Amino acid sequence: MEKIAKEMENGKPTKDEIILSIQGVSKTYPDNLVKANQDVNFSLKKGEIHAIVGENGAGKTTLMKILCGLEKPDKGQILFEGKPVSIHSPRDADRLGLGMVHQRFCLIDSFTVADNIVLGKEPRKFRFFYDRRKAEKIASELMERYGFNLNPSALVASLSVGEKQRVEILKVLFRGSQILVLDEPTSLLTEQEIQGLFEVLKNLKKMGFTIIFITHKLDEVFQIADRITVMRNGKVVATLFPEETTKSGLASLMVGKEISLQVNKPENQRGKPVLVILDLTYSKPGIPVPLLKNINLIVHEHEILGVAGVAGNGLGELEDLIGGMVGEGVVSGDILLDGVSIKGLSPEKLRSLGVAYVPSDRLGRGSSLKMAVCENLIVSQHHEFITHGILRRKKISRHSKDLIEKFQIKGAPNMAMGTLSGGNIQKTVLSREFSRPARFILISEPTWGLDVACSDFVYQEILQMRENGVAILLISSNLDEILALSDTVAVIHRGQIVGVFKNQNLDKEFLGLYMLGLKTGENPYATSRDKILA
Repeated sequence: MEKIAKEMENGKPTKDEIILSIQGVSKTYPDNLVKANQDVNFSLKKGEIHAIVGENGAGKTTLMKILCGLEKPDKGQILFEGKPVSIHSPRDADRLGLGMVHQRFCLIDSFTVADNIVLGKEPRKFRFFYDRRKAEKIASELMERYGFNLNPSALVASLSVGEKQRVEILKVLFRGSQILVLDEPTSLLTEQEIQGLFEVLKNLKKMGFTIIFITHKLDEVFQIADRITVMRNGKVVATLFPEETTKSGLASLMVGKEISLQVNKPENQRGKPVLVILDLTYSKPGIPVPLLKNINLIVHEHEILGVAGVAGNGLGELEDLIGGMVGEGVVSGDILLDGVSIKGLSPEKLRSLGVAYVPSDRLGRGSSLKMAVCENLIVSQHHEFITHGILRRKKISRHSKDLIEKFQIKGAPNMAMGTLSGGNIQKTVLSREFSRPARFILISEPTWGLDVACSDFVYQEILQMRENGVAILLISSNLDEILALSDTVAVIHRGQIVGVFKNQNLDKEFLGLYMLGLKTGENPYATSRDKILA
């Protein structure tokens, strides 16, 4: 494909505008000979919001780790305010005013907002004792200075996801950072929270802060970025202004070929009910309020039922209950598969009944990172590859190679699962679950952290299972995903279904109001339960 955007020549920042420059940086991981970065050149203007986009494995994270002292480059140099610097540790990055807000929150839920902000640099009284009152004063002053509306004494566990994001930013600002690196900061936020975050970032920009914004969501790039750098296969392939390109143009640069951003979901007629959830309530010992309350849902053949919600409002508990992963707690109501109760059954028993499961935690629950790819691919059906107590290695190898080829997994059967990129780990989990005969599939956060090409592949596989007549329950905090795939959308807030809608003319703003509890509606499944039971 012809390059649709040229490297910036006219309009490049002058030297006195550049606060940070990366020159000729390369990084190779010797264990698997992966060239994560190859002669990367990157410049950052003072006071700009600079987006970095690229596929999984394009080298974005490695480059930021080098910048923040978590990795050491093989060659190349970093210039800060025109002078070469050595960044050997996060402490070195701190001293230069570089701070990173990670994709997964690094907060302690049982600590207060103020405790988390000052963690590691706690104010002391009498030299030895933590001064909480002073910590809260510091936090209050920070919030007033930067326009954050939070309660310093509130427990982090009580905050919304958007509020936790603000605490992460305050942590970095407290340490004196002038350059903020945000890694996928909107992956768990509602549309309203995303717009709130963007207002915060724009205000910080006005105050003179410089922001590196890493994202897979191309819509966001055009909302927030002053410049865009595109990476592919460890290299920078373009740096351009938003007005010089389009969403499809960026996607093509990221992948190296033309790619469609539209999900073509064929019309179909849903079949009979497969999974029925009846008045499901779930409580944990010591927690007075039920985590799930009177959940009623029905998933039919040839149907994708999307359940949307903000993290912490019951999505995880619903996934655990249906997937057979609940330990302690009190469960009432029922879960029926083709009219038979499956509540409380083990994952092994659920699989034998035709239930497939793609968990949100692909690293901890969905795979074993120390095991080989081929072992992960047979873990749910290993008995089919054993004869007289001996593993049939050739059969396992053939099976693995077939799935690797079909699902376009970049990896070999004998590679350790943990050496694959996040997108390829997810493809491995999907290939294992989708290759088994299934009546019902539970899929949670299938494209969390995945790039546009991987997401498109995952979507097509999900839609193919729908076409095959499988009933699919899709749990996701990504509204773009919910709207692209679902036939029916249910919204959960504080453990309750607050609305169920046919996916016709829905938009993110409308669903976001229900996700935040600002609106409630009817659940037709709650009134149709008697018909189902009959």
